[in-house]
Amino acid sequence: MGTPDDLAAPPIPADTADLTTGPPLHDACRPLRALVGVWRGGGEVDYPTIDGPYRFGQQLTISHDGRPFLRHEARAWLLDADGAVLRPAAWETGWWRPQPDGSLELLLSHCTGIQELFYGEAADRSWELATDSVVRTRTAKDVQAAQRSYALSEDDVLDYAEHRAMVGVAMTPHVAARLRRVR
Repeated sequence: MGTPDDLAAPPIPADTADLTTGPPLHDACRPLRALVGVWRGGGEVDYPTIDGPYRFGQQLTISHDGRPFLRHEARAWLLDADGAVLRPAAWETGWWRPQPDGSLELLLSHCTGIQELFYGEAADRSWELATDSVVRTRTAKDVQAAQRSYALSEDDVLDYAEHRAMVGVAMTPHVAARLRRVR
């Protein structure tokens, strides 16, 4: 049996996080154009129910294949006080779906057994979203709601913040990160 590296690429165009290669960005995705790319940096995660705060590194990839949505993949890793990697942490994948009325949908699946549907709006180089629904497996944390904001500065720094209502705690800041475009 072969390894994944032995598998041939599917006979369809690959997605790209580079707006200069591959298919053109779909017109519907113009409000999200500035997000397309690979972002890397770090931040802090904290919550009243954890023994934190903890520092983490993160890579966010926003890519497209020419259709009217963007692919989202974010991977994080915990860091020690000196910045050395301790272990893998959060991993989420999903899709940004811009709508004709200017609203946004963001569907995310987390490796921890949680799926979230966010609705939001795009402003000038910023995006605000809140969950409409959260679905979880029986073994996942009890998450009731989440809010996310992304803001892009003129010098290509993407600030990201997340608030969560979970495990009996009302909506509270949970994650903040600063990511820089690497591609």
